[in-house]
Amino acid sequence: MDPMYLGGRVAAAAVGPVVRKLFRSQPAGAGLVDRPVRLDALLAFRGEKRELSGKDVHRLAGEIVDRALRSMGPEAGELADHREFLRSALADRLLAFGALGMNDVHAVALGADGLARALAKAAGAGPAPDSEAAEFLDSLTRLACVHIIDFFTRRSTFIARTLVEQTRQNQEIADRLKALAERAPGQTATDTEFEDRYRRYVAGRHGQLTIFGLELDTQWPLDDAYLHLELTRTVEEREVPRPPERAERALDGLRRVLLRGVAGSGKTTLVQWLAVTAAERQFGAHLGHFVVRVPFVLPMRTLTRSGQQLPTPADFLSAVGCPHSPPAGWCERVLADGRGLLLVDGLDEIPEERRPAAREWLRELMREFPLTALVVTSRPSAVGAGWLHTDGFADFSLTPMSQQDVATFVHRWHRAAGAGQEAAGALLTAVRSRQDLALLATNPLMCAVMCALHRSSHGYLPRGRTALYEAALRMLLERRDRQRGVETGIALDAQTQTLLLQKIAYWLIRNGHSEIEQDDAEDVIEKAMPLMPHVAAAGTPQTVCRYLVERSGLLREPAEGLVDFVHRTFQDYLAAREAIEARDIPLIVRNAHRDQWEDVVRMAVAHGRPQERARLLKGLVKRGDDVKRHRIRLHLLAAACLEHAPELDPAVREQVTARTAALLPPRTTTEASALARAGQVLVELLPGPEDLADHEALAVIHALRELGGPAALTRLAAFCGHPDDRVEAWLTTAWSHFDAAAYAETILPALRPSSGVLLNSAAQIPHLAASPRSYSAVIGDPRKLLDAGIADKCEALTCFEDVDFSLLHSFSQLREMTVHSPGARLDLTLLADLPLTSVSIYFPPQHVPRGLQRLAHIEEVVLGGVGREHPLTLIPPGTPMTWLVWQDDPHDFSGLAEWPRLRTLTLRGPAPKLHAADWQALAASEINRLYVSVHSAASLLAHGTVLPNVTRLSLAEPPRDFDLVRLAEAVPHLEELTLHRITGQNLRPLRRLPRLRTVQLWEPHDVTGADDLPGVAVSTEPTSRYGYSERHW
Repeated sequence: MDPMYLGGRVAAAAVGPVVRKLFRSQPAGAGLVDRPVRLDALLAFRGEKRELSGKDVHRLAGEIVDRALRSMGPEAGELADHREFLRSALADRLLAFGALGMNDVHAVALGADGLARALAKAAGAGPAPDSEAAEFLDSLTRLACVHIIDFFTRRSTFIARTLVEQTRQNQEIADRLKALAERAPGQTATDTEFEDRYRRYVAGRHGQLTIFGLELDTQWPLDDAYLHLELTRTVEEREVPRPPERAERALDGLRRVLLRGVAGSGKTTLVQWLAVTAAERQFGAHLGHFVVRVPFVLPMRTLTRSGQQLPTPADFLSAVGCPHSPPAGWCERVLADGRGLLLVDGLDEIPEERRPAAREWLRELMREFPLTALVVTSRPSAVGAGWLHTDGFADFSLTPMSQQDVATFVHRWHRAAGAGQEAAGALLTAVRSRQDLALLATNPLMCAVMCALHRSSHGYLPRGRTALYEAALRMLLERRDRQRGVETGIALDAQTQTLLLQKIAYWLIRNGHSEIEQDDAEDVIEKAMPLMPHVAAAGTPQTVCRYLVERSGLLREPAEGLVDFVHRTFQDYLAAREAIEARDIPLIVRNAHRDQWEDVVRMAVAHGRPQERARLLKGLVKRGDDVKRHRIRLHLLAAACLEHAPELDPAVREQVTARTAALLPPRTTTEASALARAGQVLVELLPGPEDLADHEALAVIHALRELGGPAALTRLAAFCGHPDDRVEAWLTTAWSHFDAAAYAETILPALRPSSGVLLNSAAQIPHLAASPRSYSAVIGDPRKLLDAGIADKCEALTCFEDVDFSLLHSFSQLREMTVHSPGARLDLTLLADLPLTSVSIYFPPQHVPRGLQRLAHIEEVVLGGVGREHPLTLIPPGTPMTWLVWQDDPHDFSGLAEWPRLRTLTLRGPAPKLHAADWQALAASEINRLYVSVHSAASLLAHGTVLPNVTRLSLAEPPRDFDLVRLAEAVPHLEELTLHRITGQNLRPLRRLPRLRTVQLWEPHDVTGADDLPGVAVSTEPTSRYGYSERHW
């Protein structure tokens, strides 16, 4: 719960009077205005003459909680079940005022946020039922502090206003000095002044949203509109999939991110939130590494207008229309200092032929400014798997909205529209009771469409995606003006507007553009006029175009002289409709391999009549048969179109499913993900475990897991009892993809008794409570496991909240622990009695873990989000670890000798700070097993260091020009080598390694020379034949 959002919901008239009761009506020293007054003297529940008892404070805290929950209405959800905890905890924090030892001026200087943190610290971190309750408690505390400070500053006895302002100004100066200290020492006053002005501009420019279904001139504040959606990280082949995380947690500590999402999923909104939050330096517990960074929002469609070249840093601001001119060289200085945050939005919105150049542009920026942070967004199919992986990018996808996310969005939409919450509740009831709506309510755009239609149609919603789009268009184009009584000089009905809009949309798709020049749009309208006399009678092409931009709700002017669609989804829908009406099926088929046409093809099938659908699908199949390089993509697209073809010739359906069956079984998870996009039609085509190789069985399980649903769960059950341990392990991680009870009934009993499962939702807990099975937990708050009585069965625990380690003594079987929390108290001595063998800690520079050396069984330590000059000082000498994993930015190996048992080192991500001295320190250590990114390997070769003790090496994604000769010289005693996604290499230079016995190739491409390695066993894991990685740019 955002404190500002909560503050807006609970009026001052509701909370202010309750808060004022905490203070004396006539405090001691009330007549003295020449000095501050201690809080003790102001509080009604302190001192000898108390006006309130502790019981009274609890009653007042309960009143604040009750008013806050009432103000939330249905959004309160499960928070109402934690009412007693919230009352008690808030009372404890209010009572903690007396222990602060400060005066009223100090309290005002702290501000509401600082005062709330001080109270929380003084009261102690009592156990919260869950993370949502803890977050709500913090918001309540801050809200109370807002009114407390307001009370202080309004008192007639408060120090003169000049002192208040002086206090605030001094604090602001201190904050500015701190920020300046974190900047480059050479930053000038001119740079600083401009940066502050630029930050205000970014916050204003990107701090508002236009939401579908609200009035055209209505801007929704980002603070109210932003929905904390979840991301799923793409993992390596065979790696256990990770559960979804809130975006701010998933991106915490990462400097380079590729974010995929379907149209309307919220990619651009997330970019705006990152930009505004960075500009205002308002990141909370997570994303602290972005606080000092300067955001640059770079929409790709804007940067590539009229075929112009992608800008250099000096032109970033002018390229996006920023009205401010920076000091000469300012952008370069920001990036060179490692303080830039580049938000590159919409790689999919530029033509495919320009994307290789876009990647080179990104790589040049990273090469020249290696410490710059980058977030890149795209539709899923626009860039291949691993497109930026070799450059150190983490790959994420926006996940479909959860039921709670949908509920939150619906309530916020109705509040912004001025509609009653009863209507919101009715819509949510409809979504939960109708499966067709539940399947569509997966992203913010579709939820907004449903909200708008439900409101305008008095509760009626049509069935199916196409019908929803059609109704939404009708609402926007006609009912809106009629219901508002808008009079214009032109009167065009919804059908006429739709015909004109679809011609503009089709022009954009045919020409590969995301924007159209106004002259071209007017030309499209003018060419349509002879066939539409009533349009010609209504006005000129210029006036009709202006009418569509101003009144349709679908078009906008992103810049002078340019027009585009507000939502790409409606552009594709209308373009598909025009293509079908124009009988341009051959053109659709000819372009179907292009990702910009993918949704157009699907919607064209939905728009077409049975004969047109059949012709289109047969065309996709035939072109796939004839054109080998596009075969798999076209056949998979045809399969995905079947769900949009309710009426279709059975013979055509058989042609499509036969081509899909030829792609089975999938061999890799990349192939499995590509197949899963075809939808539920795939379930009946996927083979069972019989006669499948182990890697094929894993891929089929992955596909079933992504498909979800009862039918997929039934097929999944057939893999229980598989002899391969990896297959069993993958079954144990699939729970969150299915109904919790159904999985518990179908899969859990069929797993081996020794197999632990992955728990990552509260709905799974009751089923484990009734089972002796062990488990691994990825959860916000481990108290839930304690309360359920299953802590002693947990073998691995990943937490995202501030963990009280003293609670973990009951986790008697805990062997692996991961903590993602900058606020965590990292005193691991409390875990000394647990059988921990692996500890992963993600923390900012100011936190130092204590007690690692006390963990007698520790073998693996993972460091993430370090950002320190000497990161190894975080690990106490003598820690008995054998494996160290460095998640990002490895450097300064000077202390490796402090851990005599250390034998294995993993170096991930970019490595711009590695020097010759680091490799020399590694060469002098006892480390004999090395897992490195291509960046670290390139650094090793560049410095010419020899690592005589390394006998096992794993290298990720070496490029075509990677020098295997120099690699052999660097590790002369190598016995085992693993190469992930090696491309275009001849392995013959590995003959220089006399002790080499094993080479393992994971997804190799165009690799030769394996037969020229006598005495070496070369094994190959299969390469994806299709999926995102089929296109090598």
